Amino acid sequence: MHPRLAASIIAAWVLTALPGTTAFAQEGVPPVSQCMALAQSIPGATYADFTPDAPLPVKQAAGPGEVHIRYAAHSTYVITTPSGVTIATDYGGWSGGGYVPRVATMNKAHSSHFTLTPDEGIEYVLPGWGSEAQPADHDLVVEDVYIRNVTTDIRAYGAMEADANSIFIFEVADLCIGHLGHLHHPLENNHYAEIGRLDIVMVPVDGGLTLSHTGMSEIVKRLHTSIVLPMHRRGRPLSQFITMMGEDFETDYRLEDGFTVSLRTLPRRPTIIVLQGV
Repeated sequence: MHPRLAASIIAAWVLTALPGTTAFAQEGVPPVSQCMALAQSIPGATYADFTPDAPLPVKQAAGPGEVHIRYAAHSTYVITTPSGVTIATDYGGWSGGGYVPRVATMNKAHSSHFTLTPDEGIEYVLPGWGSEAQPADHDLVVEDVYIRNVTTDIRAYGAMEADANSIFIFEVADLCIGHLGHLHHPLENNHYAEIGRLDIVMVPVDGGLTLSHTGMSEIVKRLHTSIVLPMHRRGRPLSQFITMMGEDFETDYRLEDGFTVSLRTLPRRPTIIVLQGV
């Protein structure tokens, strides 16, 4: 049995066995992350798949609990949940496929990562930046997916602009999927604790416009993710990033631009999946 599948089964048992837990969160109670780290000590955060609060109030989808992920362009991946919710990451006005996503996340480092005129058909537009007074703070449930964010800083005119980028996390079908956005600096312990477990992570691999391949590979290794999805491929060759990841990671080049994944089908060995178009 895959270790993360076993952990998820244990988490489900804990949520039903603990006194005071209920099948659905009470009205007005914010969503509870099943992927969040429990920062019991720093620098050693303890990662867990359960919490003594109410479980995530999402609609349970019929079917095998499979998520489809497709590469659209640049930093845009389209995630389709088991219940059919479509999410376009770092949406710049185009998600491919000739349809409008139901949810769009954005970051503002460059215009290719956001649009000021999103399609009116998008139900939820989630900017990764806030205001000087209030950073972006998203806690959104759309049917069977919980979407949240962890803010980081970006370079702007030679200085760092606080909380101007968001790492978005999508919790769906017992999977924890993360998109690092336009990450410009190493992550601190508090970032890792807020992010929690990531089974799948989408990583900018330009080697300099965001972070160096060395810096980005260190982050990915610490996240202990099962699937790494490269994006934002500009500048230095992708092979350099793959080399930096080392022999512990397999590389899987696909002829398709998308794939279907579930908790049960996560690779036992960490794998970099390079989809068509990347």
